[in-house]
Amino acid sequence: MAVRVSSKIWRDYLYNKVKSGGFGATRHWSSAAQTPTAPPPKKIPHSSKKGRLFTGAAIGLLIAGGAYVSTVDEATFCGWLFSATKLVNPFFALLDAEVAHRLAVSAAARGLVPREKRPDPSILGLEVWGRKFSNPVGLAAGFDKNAEAVEGLLGLGFGFVEVGSVTPVPQEGNPKPRIFRLRHEGAIINRCGFNSEGIFAVAKRLGIQHGKRKLAETSSTSSSSKDEVKHGGKAGPGILGVNLGKNKTSEDAAADYVQGVHSLSQYADYLVINVSSPNTPGLRKLQGRKQLKDLVKKVQGARDEMQWGEEGPPPLLVKIAPDLSKEDLEDIAAVSLALRLDGLIISNTTISRPDSVRQNPVAEESGGLSGKPLFNLSTNMLKEMYVLTRGRIPLIGCGGISSGEDAYKKIRAGATLVQLYTQFAYEGPALIPQIKAELAEYLERDGFKSIHEAVGADCR
Repeated sequence: MAVRVSSKIWRDYLYNKVKSGGFGATRHWSSAAQTPTAPPPKKIPHSSKKGRLFTGAAIGLLIAGGAYVSTVDEATFCGWLFSATKLVNPFFALLDAEVAHRLAVSAAARGLVPREKRPDPSILGLEVWGRKFSNPVGLAAGFDKNAEAVEGLLGLGFGFVEVGSVTPVPQEGNPKPRIFRLRHEGAIINRCGFNSEGIFAVAKRLGIQHGKRKLAETSSTSSSSKDEVKHGGKAGPGILGVNLGKNKTSEDAAADYVQGVHSLSQYADYLVINVSSPNTPGLRKLQGRKQLKDLVKKVQGARDEMQWGEEGPPPLLVKIAPDLSKEDLEDIAAVSLALRLDGLIISNTTISRPDSVRQNPVAEESGGLSGKPLFNLSTNMLKEMYVLTRGRIPLIGCGGISSGEDAYKKIRAGATLVQLYTQFAYEGPALIPQIKAELAEYLERDGFKSIHEAVGADCR
């Protein structure tokens, strides 16, 4: 968290630390005269001298750091914090992929990540489904599967964060190892298989977060606080999506998704039916025309039968695979238009292995491929779906985004919002402000005044 420290506070802190011996000082103070008295002469070991030199250097760095913090503005310091996160990337690269992922989620959950204090460029703001997004850049499902770090992740500056996939009953997922890096190709293969703590654990966490948000709304009195709440969602400064999955052993997929709606929809700004993971047997069959139509109708019915306030029920989206045929896409588009689906996420991971990764031995691992090699496949599919739905359904472009230029290409191909995951796993928090700044530059360069103006520009 970026905190501006005044020079006076810093000086007082250093004075008190030295006076109390907090920095390893060896002076002795007389309680009567409050003047220093020399300690008995003592030979100082060589190692102790090194320790004092180190302590002196540390104090010098503290003083220099304090001076810096006390003079820079909050935005500059915030930028410095995000840039500083690059220093830990080499450490995470040395760890097992799933261990590194676990540590990253834990750090975000404990607030050990920078918090974005700088406002987003106004050109990035947009409204979708009646919800206001400060920017269109989101974090895809799969990173925070159990909604452990929603507040910390939204605080990083994402316009929205999607948690899950969440299954009704807790399940371990597939055996480990199940996440594999293809670092040179900027890709990851995973076969996690919906490892989830289950609906009730996630509902409990989201309920606490939702309660905090409601308290913030009722206690805010200044106009600035009200504006902040207005532009946020149910969980914080950004929008929260909840991605629903089915249990591996479940024979009634629709019942699993309906249970997810009943338990979690009250905490979500939007809901996602995930029928596209390649790691749950039979799941992708639900993308067929009849199967998808029956499933969506049941889930929509479960959502609509619940009691909702003035804001109405959360939008319902479907996340689809990138490995579909033209006929599959036509069927999905027809179902989406007929049932007035609120949106589609394009796309999940691919079971294919593009030429750019085939030479890597890791590519032989089974599972879904994400990252840079997925970009062209998912973007071409995004463009097709935008044309098939005639731009009537908001699309979220996901797959291979690693820069502001990539995000811009997704938007021009038909995406209203975009999501990333793999490159965020590699580069960390510093990637987020970089993408937003680059995206704003591309929009302004081409004369667009808003995101909405750019959506589908390459399809017109």
